[in-house]
Amino acid sequence: MTDEVSAKDLHDARTIWDYHLMNHRLEPVDVGIGLGSHDLGVATFTAKLYHEQYFPMIVFTGASSRTTAARFPHGEAVHYREHAIELGVPSSAIRVETNATNTGQNLAFTRDLLASADIPVKTVLLIAKPYMERRAYATCQKVWPEVQAICASEPIGFDDYLAGIGDTKLVLDMLVGDLQRVMEYPALGFAVQQDIPTEVESSYDRLVAAGYTSRLMTK
Repeated sequence: MTDEVSAKDLHDARTIWDYHLMNHRLEPVDVGIGLGSHDLGVATFTAKLYHEQYFPMIVFTGASSRTTAARFPHGEAVHYREHAIELGVPSSAIRVETNATNTGQNLAFTRDLLASADIPVKTVLLIAKPYMERRAYATCQKVWPEVQAICASEPIGFDDYLAGIGDTKLVLDMLVGDLQRVMEYPALGFAVQQDIPTEVESSYDRLVAAGYTSRLMTK
């Protein structure tokens, strides 16, 4: 579908993609949290970071959504766990949280799961889709402010990610939708405020005007 998307739209999308990336320096933490989605690359990268000893324990969190039910019929976290085990992560190092249907619940339910197991947590590494890093971070700061959080995602470039998904318009819709949530969630009490550069807001406005709106929240 790339030929249906203009070069200007792709330029604006790349601006938003770069903004979503937090570019945090990876450090060892108490727990790695793989945030459920349609992107199995999250589980792949979480397993890689486990093998590189960035954390001794993984929590995969996520139920199913309308975009993942067909691909992950048993729930996002369950399929992530199975994939990580296939990649050599011992099952004993993985816990799953299978009820969360949004990012706030991902973090709140993971927090509660670890607390109920008497597992002390001071630092976490949030592993997400590349364009979800910033929203995950802002949400964690609101929902679980007592932990120190850093973010990471599969190290893949914008063009390669588009090719991997195979639906350029869908990815642009999702980039726009995630940015809208970064912008509007603080007022709703779901996340902390993030600084948004003027060029990012302008790119957002142009893409919305161009019709990349399928993942926008309804007012």
